[in-house]
Amino acid sequence: MWINNQSSLDDFILLGFSDRPWLETPFFVIFLVAYIFALLGNISIILVSHLDPQLDSPMYFFVSNLSLLDLCYTSSTVPQMLVNLQGPEKTISYGGCVAQLYIFLALGSTECILLAIMAFDRYAAICKPLHYPVIMNQRHCIHVATGTWISGFANSLVQSTFTVLTPRCGQRVIDHFFCEVPALLKLACTDTHVNEAELNVLGALLLLVPLTLILGAYVFIARAVMRIRSAESRWKAFNTCASHLLVVSLFYLTAISMYVQPPSSYSHDRGKIMALFYGIVTPTLNPFIYTLRNKDVKAALRRALTKEFWRKKYFKAIFQL
Repeated sequence: MWINNQSSLDDFILLGFSDRPWLETPFFVIFLVAYIFALLGNISIILVSHLDPQLDSPMYFFVSNLSLLDLCYTSSTVPQMLVNLQGPEKTISYGGCVAQLYIFLALGSTECILLAIMAFDRYAAICKPLHYPVIMNQRHCIHVATGTWISGFANSLVQSTFTVLTPRCGQRVIDHFFCEVPALLKLACTDTHVNEAELNVLGALLLLVPLTLILGAYVFIARAVMRIRSAESRWKAFNTCASHLLVVSLFYLTAISMYVQPPSSYSHDRGKIMALFYGIVTPTLNPFIYTLRNKDVKAALRRALTKEFWRKKYFKAIFQL
């Protein structure tokens, strides 16, 4: 019922909501709307961060990196999910599954490190304000961001390779929406204790270590903020960190519940809910969290909607030619 006669025997079947077909149309609409909002929100932040000179700072450089990451994050899974929700087939090719596994895991790993870097940026800005321009100069920011992306993709290469090479003995029915490590390891027909140990070790390194650094940074930030005498300055310092803390909470709580546990204890229904949360909900909410709580971003978005803003950009581009 899920595969026609022309489907390759190497294709994987993604069950998704096949056991609850009445949910497919409502979820198709919800995922489509969420994906559109994710695209619009993240693209908007990337554009204003690069075009508006008032957002030319390390904080917004990393925010734009996060938006680019979330943009790719949702695009690696949601389009295939939409096709499977509406189409008669619920399949993904072997190559497509491997690519989706690698890209999704790489972007998730990169986000773990990037959120820790963003916490360090806030620590340096609030606790070391005099040294901040030196610590977080443009060259350092570019090097750190590049290293973050490379580290994430390198980790994914290791985990994806271990997962793909695990024997499945012809099993190809994945009880999930997309190709993810825990769901694929459930198809293994051999002992997966080594894979589980590797997954837990790397999961702990990429989730618990950055999270510990983030919490440590915010302990120092809280101490520094409490020493500020001006209530207005205290509120401004707190407000710049609140958005990041909310994003960290949304991402880490769901990711830890998925990846710092043995796949043998993996619950399909809970896994699907968690995957939807950090794969769709969080990337969709992130740009709105940073926009709604940040006066600078809201002001930049309002300026970007004026003709004067684009007129200045146009004349600046002409003079640079």
